[in-house]
Amino acid sequence: MSLNPSRNIEAAAFEQPVHIIDDDEALRDSLVWLLESTGLKVASYPSAEAFLKVWTPQLRGCLVLDIRMPGMSGLELHEKLNSMHSTLPVIFITGHGDVPMAVTALKKGAFDFIEKPFHDQDMLNLIEQCLERDRAEQDQRRQGAEAQRRIDQLTPREREVLELIVAGRLNKQIADDLGISIKTVEVHRARVMEKMSADSLAELVQSVLHARGETASS
Repeated sequence: MSLNPSRNIEAAAFEQPVHIIDDDEALRDSLVWLLESTGLKVASYPSAEAFLKVWTPQLRGCLVLDIRMPGMSGLELHEKLNSMHSTLPVIFITGHGDVPMAVTALKKGAFDFIEKPFHDQDMLNLIEQCLERDRAEQDQRRQGAEAQRRIDQLTPREREVLELIVAGRLNKQIADDLGISIKTVEVHRARVMEKMSADSLAELVQSVLHARGETASS
């Protein structure tokens, strides 16, 4: 079979490891070989418990996770990671009879599942999609952290004005709400726009949403 990894996969090789968690040593070794042959960085674990020993909130990449394992199952690990607010995308490896469980996992936030035996390219395609999601999640976190840093630089009064602007209040309404003049509101508004590095109201609102961990569509 001809493998055709994209540039996106190659770019992610050292930034986003693929974490393989499966008690089947032969399958783990096969997946490690497949992924490393495309330039990806791979880490493998024989159990959910082994993975949890190295997990941190900063861990990036994605998980390829067997749904059935001795000890803690893949489903139980997924639920544990959810409880710890992990954002790592998860691909479940399932047997033929595990599809109902996999569907349950999808409802709880898993990215997708793939049935054994699977085609190498199908697995690579899913992993690439997962890594793209992980990059998007990390970008959103960076934007949120930067937006929060800018908000932290505002004075208490500027923060009040910011909240009212984002709530859709007009300058006159803000002046009435805060008991200050429209001219003073305009001065505060200009300083808020400058400190938030926003060129428009839309950019300002988007920055606040990022700081709150939200998006315009959520």
